[in-house]
Amino acid sequence: MMGSKLKRIGWIGFILVITFAWIAAPVWAGKKDDVLNIAWEKELETLNLYYQTAREGVILGRHIFDRLIHRDPESGEYKGCLAKSFKWIDSVTMEFELREGITFHNGEKFDADDVVFTLNHMSNPENKVKVYQYVGWIKNAEKLGPYKVKINLKDPTPAAFEFLAGPVMIYPDEYYQKVGMKEFGVAPIGTGPYKVVKVTPGKEIVMKKNENYFKESPKGQPVIGTIRQRTIPEANTKMAELMTGGLDWIWHIPKDQAEKLAQMPNIDVVAAETMRVGFLYFLLDSPQVKTPFTDIRVRKAVAHAIDREAIVKNLVGGDSKVVHTTCYPKQFGCTEEGVTKYDYNPEKAKKLLAEAGYPNGLDVDLHAYRDRPYAEAVVNYLRDSGIRAKLQYMQYSALREIGRARKVPMAFWTWGSNSVYDISAFVGNWYKGTGDDVIRDPQVMEWLNKGDTSIDPAVRKENYKKALQKITEQAYTVPLFTWVANYAFSKELDFKAWPDEIPRFYMSKWK
Repeated sequence: MMGSKLKRIGWIGFILVITFAWIAAPVWAGKKDDVLNIAWEKELETLNLYYQTAREGVILGRHIFDRLIHRDPESGEYKGCLAKSFKWIDSVTMEFELREGITFHNGEKFDADDVVFTLNHMSNPENKVKVYQYVGWIKNAEKLGPYKVKINLKDPTPAAFEFLAGPVMIYPDEYYQKVGMKEFGVAPIGTGPYKVVKVTPGKEIVMKKNENYFKESPKGQPVIGTIRQRTIPEANTKMAELMTGGLDWIWHIPKDQAEKLAQMPNIDVVAAETMRVGFLYFLLDSPQVKTPFTDIRVRKAVAHAIDREAIVKNLVGGDSKVVHTTCYPKQFGCTEEGVTKYDYNPEKAKKLLAEAGYPNGLDVDLHAYRDRPYAEAVVNYLRDSGIRAKLQYMQYSALREIGRARKVPMAFWTWGSNSVYDISAFVGNWYKGTGDDVIRDPQVMEWLNKGDTSIDPAVRKENYKKALQKITEQAYTVPLFTWVANYAFSKELDFKAWPDEIPRFYMSKWK
């Protein structure tokens, strides 16, 4: 199983590429031209980043746009970004003093109008942002002066700072209203350390250093002149270009291939912990598709069929850990206390299937969108227990849409919580009545709402614990493991990986 990907490449071919790269002794064009050449596999739907949920969009969002506040990745401290100061007035009111003298990439002046427009527009459910959980807590924003804003909350929201420092980025009101949602998605304008100068859909995005980036930014000043992102679906092509100097940085490399790249004299490889968690998610009922997962015994059979420890050890590697709840262990409110845990037990899985009326097993589709070797491993374990799963592998955006349309009996999802260190950013999206929530358990939703809106940490933790206990007891999902991001990059690049899975190229420089 571990070698399935390399088997398709061919060991000989891989060795030939390595040999060629050694002989070629590449000159790293990126450093010479001050162009950081990066690549990933996923094509983004749009650069209007409230309307997509891909991790790659999150990364670009940190470079193109700024937030009111900034969460220091080293210390976790909240610092003023577009806001020079911020404070709670009471449990449902926040006040912000904004910085003056900041301009958007097109020269438009930043002020309170931009903040009020962005927050009111994106929190309006009629505008249908992709993850409403991140903005739905906002009742409205009010302009108190040219550089002063008040945010009124619907309910107390302890995670507000996390959202404002993460997924809630500020757009230019005049430009956005002029060009509209669709045009903004191919020609975005922000205040961030890099500005988009070229977009070729499906091929590349080019960003230039913002020479006018405000000096007080807690992000620091960008150093590298140009970042060129290319979309390269084929993993072997990315690796070959990295080894021969055509690329300076790639990521999400399978463990066995990362080990080969680490042998290259001009490449650094880092296996870094991330906040991303993988899990299987079931559809319990739908008029659109037949699902066997209405029966809890079938769901529990799936949970017992998968050897998660073996997948972590043999495929994922690094600091990956088996998890028993659908949240990142270091998020506030995430706990495994009192939750139901399912051991690897194929015989028990077969017995549960027989009790559910499937003595000869059953046939079902498993949909997935990333890291195919992991999904294939899950398929193989399921088949060993009599669950003949057929892998349906597709683009993330396509899977998300049919998932929300309740047409997917079982899917292998991952969630990185938009790098928000609060459980509400994870369970709130999948179990609180959102478009992605196909479970819709009213008791779970009630507990989550109490956890999301209480200002008492103990009350929050207790309600999240109750929700997680029921989710696991009912086997609504099968939590699998935390993700490890394998990064490979030129030794000429000074790059640091962070647990929140956000490569901060604005902090990178050439050695």
